[in-house]
Amino acid sequence: MKQILFKNTNISYSDTGKGTAIVLLHGFLENKGMWDFYIPEFAKKNRVITIDLLGHGETECLSYVQTMEDNADAIHSVLSELRIRKAIFVGHSMGGYVALAFAELYPDTIKGLVLLNSTARADSKERKTNRDRAIKAVKQSFMNFVSLSIANLFSESNRERLSSEIESVKKEALKTPLQGIVASLEGMKIRQDREVLLHLTPYPKLLILGEKDPVLNYEETKEQIENTTVKLVTFPDGHMSHIENQDQLLIVLLAFFKSI
Repeated sequence: MKQILFKNTNISYSDTGKGTAIVLLHGFLENKGMWDFYIPEFAKKNRVITIDLLGHGETECLSYVQTMEDNADAIHSVLSELRIRKAIFVGHSMGGYVALAFAELYPDTIKGLVLLNSTARADSKERKTNRDRAIKAVKQSFMNFVSLSIANLFSESNRERLSSEIESVKKEALKTPLQGIVASLEGMKIRQDREVLLHLTPYPKLLILGEKDPVLNYEETKEQIENTTVKLVTFPDGHMSHIENQDQLLIVLLAFFKSI
């Protein structure tokens, strides 16, 4: 584990392997440990950077609202420290929102982009209301909120089959401080719509979705890439493709990296 200081806040990251840089960004209530299965394979031919986003894992909280742009600037600090000028970005869920913010702020740094169970669209009115409800719920009962949130990310048919994996994810999620959770919910709620990036940017892009994702509507999310060069990969399960479809996802990502 390595750290740098960004705006008086410790940012935790890992740096493994050599070659084209790949930056792996975790989602809400996750941390860089979500990529542990993938790093050894990716690092055979690439330099793999994982970063704990603000208020998650071993990275400290920055403020009471942590925007996607704040996270993007923190990532830029890490890459500057490592002297990485170009990288392929893979963002899971909230990590995808951060990757898109980064792509808007630092377009010359992006070599390729993968949105994993993520969307380029801003929150709808209903989603914003749900974020506010979530903030209230986590303040009232931290443990309940985290447990329910994690279970609801998996497709119903996988909840029993993957019960031990779900418990592991919950255990990690419970390490996320209350301030980190609230600040991230506030940040996701006000994030900008970046669908235009899917249409106008020149680098290779891949959207990976779960058909039974309880969080993202599959058909609506898929609409974003109509009339674009973005490739689509669909898995038959939920929001946690890195667990629910682990081996298939590994193959898909390795093929994407090789194609760039």
